[in-house]
Amino acid sequence: MFIEPSHVRHHQYPRAGWIEVICGSMFSGKTEELIRRLTRAKIARQKIKIFKPALDKRYHLENIVSHNENSIEAIPVKNASEIIALSGDAEVVGLDEAQFFDESIAAVCDELANSGTRVIIAGLDMDYLGKPFGCMPRLMAIAEYVTKVHAICMVCGEVASHSYRLSPSNEKVLLGETDLYEARCRRCFNLGEEAYHQE
Repeated sequence: MFIEPSHVRHHQYPRAGWIEVICGSMFSGKTEELIRRLTRAKIARQKIKIFKPALDKRYHLENIVSHNENSIEAIPVKNASEIIALSGDAEVVGLDEAQFFDESIAAVCDELANSGTRVIIAGLDMDYLGKPFGCMPRLMAIAEYVTKVHAICMVCGEVASHSYRLSPSNEKVLLGETDLYEARCRRCFNLGEEAYHQE
């Protein structure tokens, strides 16, 4: 389990910032963990701002919502560059569905962390083909802390780290939930449709 850093010394130096990434497949609890960390920051009376890509309207136009239906207010943005100005004097900045942000999101997170902000990011590490997803590899590389969470394979019940697309569409971005995707382990992901016919 991730433990929030407690080693920051309060003295003449500016507040220390850092980047945390929560990654994994669909249905692995990424957003749930993001909400948990942000809620703890709110309880500690820290100033927080939360952002989500404007294109993600699956559950709510503004809030980020987990599969367990926990939610927290967020600001939808079309471009990563908007985040700096909208963050204001926030001590903690949260980002959900980071894989949908443009490539400049890494530089934005770097700038926030360098200015003393704690940046917490949640996103899919792999797309439906099992390939690294968008900006996520770079975000994981520059982060101080990376947490990979897992789902349960919806075919065999083993630990799952892949998002298997049930639709024949080959679009890179296809928003959907259990109607379009299911979590799968490596074996069942590679078997594709044949996974259902294995004993």
